[in-house]
Amino acid sequence: MNSKSFSRPGAVDLSSLKRNGGQGQAPSGQRSTGGGRGGFVVDVTEETFQAEVVNRSASVPVVIDFWAEWCQPCKQLSPILERLAAEYEGRFVLAKIDADANQRIVQSAQVQSLPTVLGVLRGQVVPLFQGAVSEADARRVLDELLNVAAQNGVTERAEPIPGADEASGGEDESGDTRFDAAYEALNAGDFDAAAEVYQRVLAESPGDADAKAGLARVELLRRTQGIDEASARAAAEANPTDVDAQLAAADLDLAQGRVDDGFDRLIETVRRTSGDERERARLRLVEYFEIIGVTDPRVVRARTALASALF
Repeated sequence: MNSKSFSRPGAVDLSSLKRNGGQGQAPSGQRSTGGGRGGFVVDVTEETFQAEVVNRSASVPVVIDFWAEWCQPCKQLSPILERLAAEYEGRFVLAKIDADANQRIVQSAQVQSLPTVLGVLRGQVVPLFQGAVSEADARRVLDELLNVAAQNGVTERAEPIPGADEASGGEDESGDTRFDAAYEALNAGDFDAAAEVYQRVLAESPGDADAKAGLARVELLRRTQGIDEASARAAAEANPTDVDAQLAAADLDLAQGRVDDGFDRLIETVRRTSGDERERARLRLVEYFEIIGVTDPRVVRARTALASALF
């Protein structure tokens, strides 16, 4: 990365994402009114994107962390970025964007996999990295971004953003804690322990959608652990009717945030196969629907396409 990275051809212009109700600017030296995690980290949605990212990036570098709840590498990377945001004390603001809930931003930013981290300077994107990286590598890339920012006059410091508890008057709004042990186990790489947590909930409440989705995520992570991506994708490309090969490649698609690719791959597998092989592909796709959420527009579209493929 160098000073030319900021304005190089192909940089994505995010200013087209301006929305009614999201055009206010967070003035220099004042606190943001966006959804805060506190410190120098803010949760961003389509409604707040203009103020929190585009407008803010005119004076302070903004680093976007695209993540999703089901993305295990995201759980490894996000704490690193949040620690660094605190350490750099306002030299950049970390904008957290839930990729599943903000598809318009994902498409405009041309995000292909998760996690994806982008820098934004004056409304222009500076690609930083994809996938989980070490803290040392993240620090090196951020330092390069700040050098580019300085060369382009984006040098102000942000003031701390109020956290959710401060913005609500300090009230404790605890969420669902049933799965805390599962999250801890996943962070430790203990898939068996995480699965046990979800299975216990399902034993008591067989229809619990959150537990079903959690268990499906664990199984996805288990299947993709240590897989050779190049070999798996080559096998799928060479053998369109090999269900095992297509399932492995689809798992990689989903684990990397390429949700539509994974859906489309298995729908095509359903079209090409029959009997038990077709049923295996269908059941894996249903697992994916549980992971992403039945109301997600991508799931709604894929359900329609699956019905067409089956009948």
